[in-house]
Formats: sequence, C-alpha cells, structure tokens
Amino acid sequence: MLDRLDAAIDRHCVGLGSGTAVPRLLLVSVEEPIEPTDLLYEPMICFVASGTKRATAGELTQVANPGEMLLTTIDLPVTIELDHVPYRSAVMHIDGRALTELLVELDETGQSAPLPAGGQASAPMTPELVDAVTRWVELLDTPEDIRPLAVRIESEILYRLLRSSLGPALRQWAPADSATARVREVARWICAHYTEPLSIDAIAASAHMSPASLHRHFKAATGMSPLKYQKHLRMQEARRRLAAGDATAAQIAQAVGYVSATQFNREYRSTYGLPPGQDAALLRTRLTHNRTATTRRA
Repeated sequence: MLDRLDAAIDRHCVGLGSGTAVPRLLLVSVEEPIEPTDLLYEPMICFVASGTKRATAGELTQVANPGEMLLTTIDLPVTIELDHVPYRSAVMHIDGRALTELLVELDETGQSAPLPAGGQASAPMTPELVDAVTRWVELLDTPEDIRPLAVRIESEILYRLLRSSLGPALRQWAPADSATARVREVARWICAHYTEPLSIDAIAASAHMSPASLHRHFKAATGMSPLKYQKHLRMQEARRRLAAGDATAAQIAQAVGYVSATQFNREYRSTYGLPPGQDAALLRTRLTHNRTATTRRA
C-alpha cells in the first residue's frame, strides 16, 4: 500500500515541499541527501511513504520511518534530518475547527486524555489510514474531484487518526481550555513577537498559569524553555537572512532582537558551530551547488 502512496506523491511533488490544489495538503519529495534543515513547524501531521525523517526540537527527538506518521501539535522550531533518501511524505495541516466538529459529532469532547509528553509524537499508520491518505493525494490525478471529495476524505483521515495511538494527543490538543492549548497560544505569541524582550511573568499571566507551571508544560511540549524557544526562532530567522546576503551580521542581529552584536555572535556560533559570516558563506555555497544540481537533473 505504501508503494501506491509513494507513487502518488512522486507524480505531483516538484521539490523539497510543495503546496497542492487540495486544501491543507503539502507534498515533500527529496531524492538526494541534504544538510540538516531548520524549519518552523505548524500543527500538522506528516505521513511518511519512503525514507526516514528525524525531527529535533530542543531536547526532544522524534523519528518517522516508512509507514509511520509524525504529529506536531504546536508551533515548533525544529531541525530536520533525512536519515534515508529518497524521502517522500504527505503533510496535513491540522484544521482545528474540523477536528473539534468531529469530536462533537463523535460525542468525545468530554473525554479526558493524558497530556502528551511533547509537542511531537510518532506512530505507525494503520492500513485504513494509509488507504485514506493515498486517496486524498490521488485526488490530484482528477482535479474535478477535489472540491466534492477532499473535505470528506480529510474528515475520514481525522477520524482514523482519532482511532489510532495518536488519538489521545489529538483529543488533548483540541480543547481550548487545556494546558496544551494554553502552551500552544504562548508559543504562537512568542512566534509573533520573537524580536521583543520576553517577560515570563507576563506571558504566564496571560496563559493563566504560574511561571513555574508554564515553564514545566512548555518544556514538556517543546523540549526547551520559553527563552530558548525564542532564541531558536531568532537564530532561524537570522540564518535565513544571512543566507540571502542582503544585510550585515550586525544589521541582522538588531533586526531579530539583539541589542548586543557580541551576544548575537556568541549565541549564533553556539547554535551553528561557526561565526555568522563564515556560516553565511558556507550556506550560499551550498545553495548555489543545489541549484546547479537541480538544473542539471532538469
């Protein structure tokens, strides 16, 4: 069954990651090894058809092999490594409203669920789930079927997920008043304001949690403290801007929220192993090489 899903992804994916005509469906296809890549994950679930993905957030690492799925329940800065290629996966961005409506329909909104150990979890796909995801991707073969069928198949996938070992994590994710939801809102706030000074007392109060409780729940979900989470966001954005090459390291340091260029340089080197200038030069060399290789394959 995985061969059919793999072939469907291969037919319609044109690069490292591409959106599709099916709402909330992203396809990923990588043919050759790539360097570890920093990404900001939104709540989503990744269905792996081939290859192996390793996602690291702070102190937490999850691995998804062929036939497995990786659930992310919070906005999360991660480092992605592909241990085996070719790698192909279908990614569903979670529609919180659709999930809540399904839970209401199933009369499961009152069920309690244990707090997930982290903002990511992996598990095997059932045959029924593989079949549903494959049919969802194959809608791209018949575009006229997308509008009448995509939402129905997406609802089936959510139902199959709720019946899988990831069901408790999804049920805990949905309620607006859960600790998971409050941590998710804090993470979203930090993402939107990562360049600003961070007051733990203020964001804890806004989440109706004590600073100690916020720290505990936040680290359990993300693998890092709120301050380290903010630092990862700053580092990711700084690295992206450095690779673009349209500003100096000092200008970028200020743009992502650092008052001290010395502190920025120190934290950048601690994160990526090289000073900003050297790392930027290496990144641009790699990007040029990748573009040349892609052109040759085309």
